[in-house]
Amino acid sequence: MARKADYFSKIQKLFSEYNRVFLVNVDNVGSNQMHQVRHNLRGQAVLLMGKNTMMRKAVRAIIPEQPSLEKLLPHLAGNIGLVFTNGDLKETRTRILSNRVAAPAKAGAIAPCDVWVKAVNTGMEPGKTSFFQALGIPTKIARGTIEIVSDVHLIKAGNKVGASEAALLNMLNISPFTYGLTVLQVFDEGTVFPPEILDISDESLLEHVQTGIQHIAALSLRLAIPTQASVPHLLATGFKNLLATAVATDYSFKYAEKAKAYLANPEAFAAVAAPVAAASAPAAGSASPAKAAAKEETKEESDEDMGFGLFD
Repeated sequence: MARKADYFSKIQKLFSEYNRVFLVNVDNVGSNQMHQVRHNLRGQAVLLMGKNTMMRKAVRAIIPEQPSLEKLLPHLAGNIGLVFTNGDLKETRTRILSNRVAAPAKAGAIAPCDVWVKAVNTGMEPGKTSFFQALGIPTKIARGTIEIVSDVHLIKAGNKVGASEAALLNMLNISPFTYGLTVLQVFDEGTVFPPEILDISDESLLEHVQTGIQHIAALSLRLAIPTQASVPHLLATGFKNLLATAVATDYSFKYAEKAKAYLANPEAFAAVAAPVAAASAPAAGSASPAKAAAKEETKEESDEDMGFGLFD
């Protein structure tokens, strides 16, 4: 009874001191690995383990003071733990996931990833050929040992590991799985969300927001419903219509006067633009006086020779 009271007071203290909590799965994590995880989180976060019933009971006792914790109750199932932190969520998640240990495949376990057996010489004696044939693995005898001819997809992710597959992997000294804490959910100031949300960068978030604004603006313009996203487009379209009306009629306003003046006397605007073009002309023409003189001399010589033969 005293241990339960201590546990309840401890979890209540942690929820009052920390605003962020990771719900982590601890399947296939040994005590030594758990010790290493606690050491890795020291100074950044606190890992709390316990029975689900005790966790739920402790959380229910705190709900009157912190109603947002009720969102955690549906997720307190399975072999889980709680990681409390006030630090950066991405950094804390990296620390949680950093400690992983290679482990052999055990019969009946659920494969967390695909397992491939590569084409290699196993070094086993030919007497075990039937074992490979039972698993559908193509082999041949090379230098008195069994050699796997091609890569084989032995186990698919999510499937149970069979006894034969586990025995083969152990004989080949292959430890295909790695185990460690995995993050299931994140609780941050009253909100529960999956850990994939932490992978969203500011750039991608802004891109999604801009795309959404564009869709809202297009829909609003199509339905002729003014919204904050469509108003700038409506104002721009209205200004274009007013400008077109002023140009086609005697009506005028401040911003239309320049357009009407240009249409009435485009030469005046061309004269204004001419000095700009002239200012850039010397750069191209300053390097050509010699060429111009040579061209003039060539022209005079051709004029003098025009109409005369070599012996005239």
